[in-house]
Amino acid sequence: MRFHIHLLPTYFPGEDPPFDVYFQQILEQVQLADELGFECFWFTEHHFVLYGGPVPNPAVIMSAAAARTSRIHLGSAISILPLHHPVQIAEDYAMVDVASGGRLEFGIGLGNAPRDLEVYGVPRDERRERFEEALEIIKLAWTNERFSHQGRFWQIPETSLLPRPMQRPHPPLWAAATSREAMEWAGRQGFNVMTVAHPFPPERVRGAVPAWRTALAEAGLDGTERHCKIHVRVWVDESAERARDVAEAAIQRYDSHQVQAGVGRLAQGPAPIYDWREMLEQGRNVYGNPDQCIRCIENTRRNYDFDIFSATFNFGGVPHEEIKRAMRLFAKEVMPALREEGASSASGTDVGTTGGLRVAVP
Repeated sequence: MRFHIHLLPTYFPGEDPPFDVYFQQILEQVQLADELGFECFWFTEHHFVLYGGPVPNPAVIMSAAAARTSRIHLGSAISILPLHHPVQIAEDYAMVDVASGGRLEFGIGLGNAPRDLEVYGVPRDERRERFEEALEIIKLAWTNERFSHQGRFWQIPETSLLPRPMQRPHPPLWAAATSREAMEWAGRQGFNVMTVAHPFPPERVRGAVPAWRTALAEAGLDGTERHCKIHVRVWVDESAERARDVAEAAIQRYDSHQVQAGVGRLAQGPAPIYDWREMLEQGRNVYGNPDQCIRCIENTRRNYDFDIFSATFNFGGVPHEEIKRAMRLFAKEVMPALREEGASSASGTDVGTTGGLRVAVP
């Protein structure tokens, strides 16, 4: 199992510091993630709301993070292609790749907030076509010394992109996907995929990832060279009781922001009673002491199909110093145990089956 970090800011005025301080704290967290051995740090794009809104352009803060780090890759999760001119996106993220020495992971998607389309003046029924045309232009710009394009939404005379990305033919491409249809499309394109656990029960995603793998194979592509990343909210503390108190309060604040933002499943009418135990048993939330977190992640692995676990530590107004402490403890106690288990399994050592594990509920 490989480990990334996913940042989806849920900013709370009065609890979180002013934005100038807040951004410096995020950069400190990226720098610490680099030092601790996480492989990639992902930044989301959201607009006009406190749920994710503090980072409306991931490329800006990713360029700042590039100057503070040396090894960790930097990912967009996602760049919302229908909202922007594709040449601008190509330029912004090419600069990230160059500034980082070739560490960009470029994640793309349609977006899921109706307000974004309204403010940017993009008709919803054009969203998919704009997405696909923008992607075509970005790939042209990144892979050709000169390019032009004549399409429905954009007409681009022959021109050159300066700079072009360092990575050839272009940085790795990732698609946000949870449905079978989206996974099949990503597989046909040869893209890596990213999913999220907490909004979707396992049965919603379980059949989708195999469809992605099948589509990769049908396209003649090697599935072992592509990756599926899952994003999960994580909290770890030496004390199981303290971990539960911090995590559950933060999750409640996080979800309240998501409802207010009108984003995703949680905004689609009254929510059922939140089943804390089931969320842990399914691996949709991960919190507890280190041993409990290991078991929770095994539950995630049992219920979802992925090879990269992307943890969110900064959520729900948890203080910066506490976030860094949890990151250090996770890297020291949780990551090595799961990496060693993976190595033992690969070598044929009998380490038991994940299906037999039961979560220790904090």
